[in-house]
Amino acid sequence: MSKKALYLLGIALTIILGTFLYVKFCCNCSMQTPAADTEKVPTVAVKDNNFVPFVLNGPGINFRTNDNLKFLKNSAALIVPVSDSVTIGVDNLKTFLIANPKQKVTITGYATSDETNTTKFENLGLARANDVKNYFVSKGLSAAQFDTKGEIIASWKTNLDTLLGPAEYKFEAIDTTAVATDEWSILKDKINTDPLILHFNTNKSSDNLTAIEKQKVADIAKYMDHVKDASVLIVGHTDDVGNRDANVILGQKRAEFSKNYLAKNGIDASRITTESKGPDEPVGENTTVEGKANNRRTVITIK
Repeated sequence: MSKKALYLLGIALTIILGTFLYVKFCCNCSMQTPAADTEKVPTVAVKDNNFVPFVLNGPGINFRTNDNLKFLKNSAALIVPVSDSVTIGVDNLKTFLIANPKQKVTITGYATSDETNTTKFENLGLARANDVKNYFVSKGLSAAQFDTKGEIIASWKTNLDTLLGPAEYKFEAIDTTAVATDEWSILKDKINTDPLILHFNTNKSSDNLTAIEKQKVADIAKYMDHVKDASVLIVGHTDDVGNRDANVILGQKRAEFSKNYLAKNGIDASRITTESKGPDEPVGENTTVEGKANNRRTVITIK
C-alpha cells in the first residue's frame, strides 16, 4: 500500500473515532433535561403578624384596622402623625359618640414592666391612656365621654423600639335607668316650673280648659304613669272677699273639683293630695277685679 493511501486511511480512522467519541460523551451531555424544565417549587409568602389591630367594638360601632397608635419605648407621647386608617376610625368614633352622648368609653393604656415611667401619672400605661384621650379630644371628641386606666404587663408587641397600639377601648353599658330618670326629672321640672293653674269664677268652678291647659294635664298624666311613687298636689286659693274660714272651705272645694277632673283624665285619685290656702297666698291685688280673678285658682304640681 502506498504512503498516500495509508495517509488517507489514517485521516478517515481519526474522523470515525472522533465522531464516535463525540456521540458517546458530548451528546449525552446535551440531551440532559435543561434546568429550566425541572419541577418548580412554589413560593410561599411569609405572613407578617407583627401588628396589633386598632379595634373599636361596642353597641352601634364596629371598626378595625391593622394599623394602630404607636409609642416609643419609655415614652408617654403618642407618635404623630397618625395613619389614615386610624384617623378614619377616630372619625367614626366621633360620629358615634355625638349620636350617643350618654356613651362612655374607657381607654386602658399599657406599659411593660421593663419601661421607665418619668411622667406625673401613677404608671406609664395611665399616662399613655391620657395622651390617647387628649388626641381624641383634639379631634373634636368630648373629654367627658372618656375614662382612663393604666396597666403594667410583662410584654407588648413591638417593632424595634416602638410599641404597637398599647391601648384598648371598652364601651361601657349605658345605664338606661339613669337615662329614663333624667327624662322624667326634666318633665317634672317642666310641670312644676310652669304649673297647671285652673281659675274659677266667684263661688263657681269650670272644667272648660284651654289647649295649653289640656297639654299640661297630659304631661302630668304621662309623668304619673311612668313614675310610680309620685303624687300630685292640688292647692286651692280664693280672693279675700267674705269670711276667711268660708274661703278656706271654698278653696278646698276648688281643689277637690280639680282632683275629680284629673281623675277623669287618667290620673289615679288615690295619688292626688288636696289642700286649701284660702285667701292667704294671693298672687294679685284683691283691690281690683283682675287681681281677685287671679287669686281664685287651684295650683297643680308634682310632689
